[in-house]
Amino acid sequence: MAIFPFKPSKSRRFDALVQPHLDAMYRFAYRLAGQQQDAEDLVQDVVVKLFPKLDELESVDQLRPWLNRVVYRQFIDQVRRKNRQGDRPLTELIGTEGQTDWLDSLESDNVGPDLQLEHSRLGPALDRVMMTLTPDQRTLLFLHDVDGWRQEDIAEVLDIPLGTVKSRLHRCRAALRKKLQRELEPTEPAGRVGG
Repeated sequence: MAIFPFKPSKSRRFDALVQPHLDAMYRFAYRLAGQQQDAEDLVQDVVVKLFPKLDELESVDQLRPWLNRVVYRQFIDQVRRKNRQGDRPLTELIGTEGQTDWLDSLESDNVGPDLQLEHSRLGPALDRVMMTLTPDQRTLLFLHDVDGWRQEDIAEVLDIPLGTVKSRLHRCRAALRKKLQRELEPTEPAGRVGG
């Protein structure tokens, strides 16, 4: 009589593979979608879509970048579907409601009043300027400059060459810098009237 080794159920195997990556998937989805509910829906859609493909999932060597690529492609598909439903700008589809200022999440040092004034002016200006960038530009800047992703990982997830990531990142930073300078440029004081 042969004894067959115990094989965990499909749902347990799936949970063991995906569960350790759910937080990272959610953070990435939030960066893409910009809203908590949309990010949760995006991750849920990906998980539901992947469950029947457990065998394929088990054969993936580096699961985290692979899962992020699936999240990204699902997001692009959703944006395209919504875009076909009506001709609205992409920023309207993604929305900005419910977004927290990512600058507020950074730790601050004890600084003097001059620097505090500059930071109080810079934060809102940076938020306004970030919203003028395209969603792709914002995503790239958030992934690399805020979340600290390596360019190689971004290239793998977005399925584009490393050189393209580097050039896009350079252009995004240049655009951000230019727009931020215009935003923070002091206005000329009004001349005195009178004689």
